Amino acid sequence: MRLARLVIPALRWNADTGFAHELPRIEAALALGVGGFIIFGGPAQEIRYLTAELARVAGRPLLIGSDLERGAGQQVAGLSELPPPAALASLDDPRVARWAGELTAGEALSVGINWVFAPVADLDVVPENPIVQTRSFGDDPARVAGLVAAWVDGCESTGAIACAKHYPGHGRTTRDSHAELPVVEADAARLRSQDELPFRAAIDAGVGSVMTAHVAYPALDPLGRPATLSPPILSRLRHECGFEGLVVTDALIMEGARGAGDAPAAVRALRAGCDLLLYPPDPAETALALEHAVAAGDLPRPQVEASLARYERALGRAGAPRGGSPAPHARGPFEGPDALADALLGRDPLRGPPPSLRFPLEIVVVDDDVGGPFPPNPSDLVERELGDRAGTGGSRVVLAFAEPRGWKGRAGFGAESRRRLAAAAGADLVVLFGHPRLAAEIPGEAPVLVAWHRQALMQRAVARWLAAR
Repeated sequence: MRLARLVIPALRWNADTGFAHELPRIEAALALGVGGFIIFGGPAQEIRYLTAELARVAGRPLLIGSDLERGAGQQVAGLSELPPPAALASLDDPRVARWAGELTAGEALSVGINWVFAPVADLDVVPENPIVQTRSFGDDPARVAGLVAAWVDGCESTGAIACAKHYPGHGRTTRDSHAELPVVEADAARLRSQDELPFRAAIDAGVGSVMTAHVAYPALDPLGRPATLSPPILSRLRHECGFEGLVVTDALIMEGARGAGDAPAAVRALRAGCDLLLYPPDPAETALALEHAVAAGDLPRPQVEASLARYERALGRAGAPRGGSPAPHARGPFEGPDALADALLGRDPLRGPPPSLRFPLEIVVVDDDVGGPFPPNPSDLVERELGDRAGTGGSRVVLAFAEPRGWKGRAGFGAESRRRLAAAAGADLVVLFGHPRLAAEIPGEAPVLVAWHRQALMQRAVARWLAAR
């Protein structure tokens, strides 16, 4: 089924079964003729074997994508994690962003991932936004544009396809498109002069793909359709912004795109101007719906042929560095991710003076990230790294975890987390694994150290920081 090339299903690693539980879906998808896969999780060795087997069984090249906003280690155990974009931006050095793109692409390619779903080009302009926050490079359009362009250049020059997301900008939402269809009421002039600017910069930097937002913008489409399903919005991306690469949907399992039904939404997305359909609930049903729509004249064949041609061009550039030769191993302003993480923690706390701590440290965890369909990373790594420096009798250190997570539905701390933070108001130090502005929600006068994200990279760095006190 040739139209199945436009369908990109997802594969999720499981701690108990690895990828073995996905084998029936893999066989069905390859028999269908899908254009590639999205990888969620797994050790580097297993992913390297999986991607090689997928290409071998398919007998043709595939696009293998993954969400790697925080480095290849975000999904691939054993590869490098990087702090979130907001943390990189706090260093105010475009070289850091370019290095992050280079390192991410090089490591992704080493395990067969040739398509990186990053960078986030959204603006962090609404504190209530539940899903962007630290995933953004910031709130200043020009500054974000420069960092996005640097990241894209690093990634694409190394040989992986980058993906700027989520066009025309998810930053002004107060709802999560995983759970519902958000509506942005900003006027067209503001959206075009501010939110669109980082996407234009990504295009100028040679980005190979752009991901749409499952968000409605009445000022850009009076019918209130999400950008993923909106001809006028996607026409602007093509004709006003001059983008000639792949336009891809955000995950079609998300509620923001499913209001019209799964298969109809897929057809509408292609008809609106998307090229590839990411993570549909039922790949076979989706591919069949595309065939029927073309046969019935509901999906113009020339438009589909144009999408297939863009897909083939993307395959041709995936894994091929600009300039024709492999880029050297990424070397940037830091010796490696650990040095970068230590530099982020090396500045004074956001609130209060640097504390003098007494060991053993009493570690109190306030975790706002529990719940949802996918469990967060463990919250006990700091304590495990401290070893016998953690216990009772010394200073009290509160670890407050609050990252942007799909289906979480809020930006700040929930009621239970606020209650637990209030109970710990007498702590000697609070370490905030989240956006710096959340410090305003932490009661008391204890110093607040910003650690940006709950990832293992930053928890280990915090443990080193605490041990050095």
